[in-house]
Amino acid sequence: MTVGSVTSDQRAILNRRHFLVGCAACVGCSMSANADSEIFTPEAFGASGDGKTDDTDAFVALSQHLNKSGGGTVLLRRATYIVGKQALGGKNRSYRPSPILDFQKCSRPVSIVGNGAVLRAAPGLRFGTFDPSTGRPFEHAMPFYEPKGRASPYEAMINIERCSGSIAISDLELDGNLGALQIGGKWGNRGWQIGGSGIRLVGNSGPERIERVYVHHHPLDGLLILGAEDRTTSTLISDVVSEYNGRQGCTVSSGRNYNFERCRFSRTGKGGLQSAPGAGVDIEAGHSKIRDLRFSGCEFSDNDGVGVVADTGNSAGALFDDCRFIGTTRWSAWPDKPLFRFVNCLFVGSLAHPKGDADPLRAAQFSGCRFRDDPSLSPTGQVYGGTGKSRPIVLAPSGRNIMFAKCDFTLTAAAVLPFTNRNVIYSDCTMSQRSPELAHPNGTFIGTNRIDGNVDLSRSAVKGELVVNGRSRVGNDAQDSNS
Repeated sequence: MTVGSVTSDQRAILNRRHFLVGCAACVGCSMSANADSEIFTPEAFGASGDGKTDDTDAFVALSQHLNKSGGGTVLLRRATYIVGKQALGGKNRSYRPSPILDFQKCSRPVSIVGNGAVLRAAPGLRFGTFDPSTGRPFEHAMPFYEPKGRASPYEAMINIERCSGSIAISDLELDGNLGALQIGGKWGNRGWQIGGSGIRLVGNSGPERIERVYVHHHPLDGLLILGAEDRTTSTLISDVVSEYNGRQGCTVSSGRNYNFERCRFSRTGKGGLQSAPGAGVDIEAGHSKIRDLRFSGCEFSDNDGVGVVADTGNSAGALFDDCRFIGTTRWSAWPDKPLFRFVNCLFVGSLAHPKGDADPLRAAQFSGCRFRDDPSLSPTGQVYGGTGKSRPIVLAPSGRNIMFAKCDFTLTAAAVLPFTNRNVIYSDCTMSQRSPELAHPNGTFIGTNRIDGNVDLSRSAVKGELVVNGRSRVGNDAQDSNS
């Protein structure tokens, strides 16, 4: 069955996409049933897509019909759809948002084929707390949890919740239009902890695939993931750019088996509104745990908060392969959770508090990584080095069994070598700094390591060969200061 007028060209697009993604090999593809799947267009429900008319009601009607069918394909055209409505009312006199694309409990595949479409938040929507009598922003002491006057422009532009069928979203721009929103007082424990994300995935048990989505200028998160703890399927998020959002580029609050490829999470908190943590990606377990994350070829750059932060809740197990962490105004990364692995990654700006553990397998491990403080590698020319005078490129004063293997620390500006202790392991690493400040890259050195610069290694152990400023030490139990 087809809902609305679907042209032969649109059908050809669906069939061509089905062929290109190679459904036989694509576990997350929901296009394999195109021939029988219901196709929903917003135009069939009254949308204009002219960039001026509010099309929210059309998307609400589309969502209702798709939910009744248990799934289907949403086919958009290369157009700009204005979305987002609020209604003041209810017992608490709050500004309640309308849903937009809202899919619940679908047992069949759900696919959103964007074709370059833009969903843009309507100007003038409210975000924050307001006096319902006057409509003016309501400022108050924090924390603040009163529902009266609370305003959200939308929970999420795309909300997909408790679906067992596969999910696919592709070729779409989600514009939160942050600069055109009315900003009220803060709500929550700090900042604005109110709905307003681009994509929200909640408790879905089926496979998910998000490709080529540009999500930006949302007052909360670009992506918000609250996955099912016991899910056996996986999610692939590829070629997604999430930037200029208020709280996070992406929040992972629960779930497992999430794979990110070639994504960029940048400039969080730099689009006109900032809520803590302001991270590129926040891995923060809430009521259930987080496991098995993988980031490949991703970038976390120029965020108001940390590039990637993991320091709260029951989170463990993340692999970062060939990723770039660029800290301009805050730490490049803060991975204070077990079983985090970094392979062939670039860190520009200081890394703070990698996880140490009595069990070496649970401690953070860095293999083949490069650490730099070169301003030319920063999009702004700024490189964050912490708040102290010495600006260590790694801050891990109490980390146990943290491993740096075949890593290269080449510091040519103001940063100094890592501030670590004897329990950190360096294997076959190369280190140099230009700064005259005294550094303390203490550790247990195995294999062959080379250090050039003003360093104090008096709390170190040498199990292999350590060459410091051209002087070789072999098997010494401790090192003197090397200034």
